[in-house]
Amino acid sequence: MKTYSILFLLIFQYGFTAENDSLSTINPFQKFHQFALELEDDCDACGCSASGGSMGFASMLNTNFVGIRYFNQSYKSTDGLYSNSPWYAENFNTLQVWARIPIMENIQVSVLLPYHFHHRETANGKQSISGVGDATFLGMYKLYQTHKDNTVFVHTLQLGAGLKIPLGKFDEANHGSVNPSYQVGTGSWDYLLATEYIIKKKQVGFNALLNYVVKTENDKQYRFGNQFNYAGTFFYLYEKNNYSVAPQLGFAGEVYENNKQYDQTVRNTAGDIFMGKLGFEIGKDKFSLGANVMLPIQQDLTGGNVEANYRWSLNLNYSL
Repeated sequence: MKTYSILFLLIFQYGFTAENDSLSTINPFQKFHQFALELEDDCDACGCSASGGSMGFASMLNTNFVGIRYFNQSYKSTDGLYSNSPWYAENFNTLQVWARIPIMENIQVSVLLPYHFHHRETANGKQSISGVGDATFLGMYKLYQTHKDNTVFVHTLQLGAGLKIPLGKFDEANHGSVNPSYQVGTGSWDYLLATEYIIKKKQVGFNALLNYVVKTENDKQYRFGNQFNYAGTFFYLYEKNNYSVAPQLGFAGEVYENNKQYDQTVRNTAGDIFMGKLGFEIGKDKFSLGANVMLPIQQDLTGGNVEANYRWSLNLNYSL
């Protein structure tokens, strides 16, 4: 965690060396807001989360909005007992209502309300689970933004904290499987810490973020491991009349600590993954449509017994 702490401090320090400009227009999408706040909003990325990980927490074009988005994550898993042990497909799906609402100057609150429906193959046939997932609330405070209109670069630094409420069901029978995150909820109250830094010159910019999820023990004495997420995204904002297009290209990573049960470490539940990502969002009037795809570049999940194939998402938003 020492390395992660240094990364946090570097981003904070760099954010305070900056300058800013302002953008004034009747196009609601020209109020460009950070778009890659990528929090793990339900639980572990390769499981009941399926609704965030590094897929995104804020809209690319909308400063404040309400919308709906769909996530799909594809994995395969094996028990690893033998060299020729079979691999089985796992497919995680999430339909999510999400919103970003202004509370007061420099403060916004994001809300995520997911519904999960997951499927997987096993040696005994196919299995499916579905249900309401855990709700997430995140408050972000704009700690610093430069204010000169004639500056070359725009710099913004935000800090935030949030809470995950255990509305989803945690099935104790599932946590002993190869992928212990085959759940619709963790059954635990979890806490989020986040920071985001954006640098922008005219239509081109770069977004950097870090966030950490502190997970607690549920009433079954099971605790998913804490999680660290990071990402960097290059973007370009094209605007004309009431149309806006914002393509993006970048990377994202997630690091998971081991799960615990009865305060004992559960073996082969830690891991990490590094992914490349590509996406875009198109806006017209108050509506925007976005898509995002992520492919793994390097991964080591649950001791190599779980492998991520891909992740993708679609979202439709209405600007408030």
